[in-house]
Amino acid sequence: MALEIERKYLLKVSPQQLIEEGTISLKSEQRIEQTYIAMDTDQELRVRRIQDLATGEYEYTHTFKNGVGLAREEVEYSITKVIYDQVVEAFGYIPLTKNRLTAAYGEMIVEIDIYDQVDFIVVEVEFSTMEEADSFVPPSWFGEEISFNKTYSNKAVWKQLQKQQ
Repeated sequence: MALEIERKYLLKVSPQQLIEEGTISLKSEQRIEQTYIAMDTDQELRVRRIQDLATGEYEYTHTFKNGVGLAREEVEYSITKVIYDQVVEAFGYIPLTKNRLTAAYGEMIVEIDIYDQVDFIVVEVEFSTMEEADSFVPPSWFGEEISFNKTYSNKAVWKQLQKQQ
């Protein structure tokens, strides 16, 4: 199982401003719909439909995550559109939707998630080691760190959406 090590922050300024100022260089933009099909305290299963906004192409994935905190085990693999549609239709859940900007900030890659159903924007950085994650000093345009705040997790936001049905 691969280990995903990441830190997340609320974004203090608009992504468009960061692009216009040259603070970040946009690499790609995706439209993501994700639905959780099973979850426990420290495990989750989800499916995603991901559209590359430059090409219009779609990708469908199934992901298993295990753990809490900065480092979690993750297994992700591609599935077909047919499987994705069957899973989403079988459960009838409201998907969490967002645009994801992948951008370069110097030598670092950042991912910025702009959500449709909630009023906040998250920037995340992935690391190769826990030492890198622990020694990371965020730039001034990053806001409050939310890596350990479950209120902002995709899983928690998605759960709130289901209560609104």
